[in-house]
Amino acid sequence: MAGHSQFKNIMYRKGAQDKKRAKMFAKLAKEITVAAKMGLPDPEYNPRLRAAIQAARAENMPKDNIERAIKRSTDQGGENYEEVRYEGFGPGGIGVIVETLTDNRNRTAGEVRAIFTKNGGNLGETGSVSFMFDRLGLIEYPADAASADAMIEAAIDAGADDCQSGPETHDLYSAPDALHEVSKALEARFGEPRSARIVWKPQNTISLDDEKAETVLKMLEALDDNDDVQQVYANFEMSDSVLEKMSA
Repeated sequence: MAGHSQFKNIMYRKGAQDKKRAKMFAKLAKEITVAAKMGLPDPEYNPRLRAAIQAARAENMPKDNIERAIKRSTDQGGENYEEVRYEGFGPGGIGVIVETLTDNRNRTAGEVRAIFTKNGGNLGETGSVSFMFDRLGLIEYPADAASADAMIEAAIDAGADDCQSGPETHDLYSAPDALHEVSKALEARFGEPRSARIVWKPQNTISLDDEKAETVLKMLEALDDNDDVQQVYANFEMSDSVLEKMSA
């Protein structure tokens, strides 16, 4: 029986992972479709579409899925998605920015507000949180793409503003309007990056006790699980004990 229970547990976990993967692919496809609709359906001439495709490839999204998402941008009668940003506060006063693509603003606003409220947060006005973040271009390479020194040198040559190297990635930052040029220059040297996108980078982070941090994580996970939510940013840092619980 123990073996059977273990098998069921494995199957349950795989099912949960497959469901999460399918949801992630759906969000990536939505971004590809919107990017292609807003500009040319050719990534060479559409930086946002190029970034969306890079993000999809980094998550091993099948090529057929990517091509179908691009094709949907030219389909007559398809959904029209609107970009809406929500800002609010979570437990401990942390700032949270939620970027969405929605075909029903009222539905999305209600669902996002409910997630904040359920987890001890509250939705604020536009601009109530974003002033605590910088809007930047972020180009990500895996740590084994180059040494930290080589990446810094390349970042300077490419016109990036900052380069932060860690055990898993090299994160290179640029002005938003310079992202495409910087990314292309780095790609010529190191190949296609893992991702190249516009992000909200917190100017400072807030430390929370473990209880509040776990509540914040539940809130961020609930937001990320919402079909209309594309990206979530928050200005808090996790303690080692919370990180250990997450990886357990």
